[in-house]
Amino acid sequence: MQIVIGSDHGGYSLKNKIIEHLKEQGIEVSDLGCYSTESCDYPLVAKEVAKKVLETGCKGILVCGTGIGMSIAANRFKGVRASHCTDTFTARMTRMHNDSNILCLGERITGSGLALDIVDIWIKTEFEGGRHSRRIDMLEI
Repeated sequence: MQIVIGSDHGGYSLKNKIIEHLKEQGIEVSDLGCYSTESCDYPLVAKEVAKKVLETGCKGILVCGTGIGMSIAANRFKGVRASHCTDTFTARMTRMHNDSNILCLGERITGSGLALDIVDIWIKTEFEGGRHSRRIDMLEI
């Protein structure tokens, strides 16, 4: 499994914790930025992660201060289903029913312990398909 990940300055610390956590599980992680706490523009990072997810079919994770800006920016790309999650239930359901391909988290609103649980559940949960596939297809119109 490969995960592409990115953050802005507001999500930099949590992004690094997630990278370490994923690598400990043997998951290949590609860090697409940013690389410091110096102010940067989240739409540029979201664009790089969204493009990589669409090109390769891998899953992506985006982190900013709230997770909201990243989810808005990533969802501008046809084929991206970026989900802002703040709890484990929504992380599970967004994979099962919405086939989310990018997880968005907020460093300033979700503690790192919970964020890592959200990541684990989101990565391990499979899309159910069935009636949900028809609905996902409707999003591409």
